[in-house]
Amino acid sequence: MSNNLIAQTILTMAADRAPNKTVCPSEVARAMFPDNWRKHMDEVRTVAIELQKAGEVIITQKGKLVDVDHIKGPVRIKFISRQSQ
Repeated sequence: MSNNLIAQTILTMAADRAPNKTVCPSEVARAMFPDNWRKHMDEVRTVAIELQKAGEVIITQKGKLVDVDHIKGPVRIKFISRQSQ
């Protein structure tokens, strides 16, 4: 599956959440790859990191912005609304 489709799914799922709510990368992986989602977690995280670097989302851990070059443990993805910038 292409990174573009993963990116679009991340953006759609994150944007569909209520304001100030987040999505877990595993939710994206489960939605896209229901039979073997764990196998695709690194892929989803990599695309999420690319989206953060592009200014489309922010990645948090325990509610705080995380250094995407040193992620360790569970993270959350939040859509950045164009209206809030």
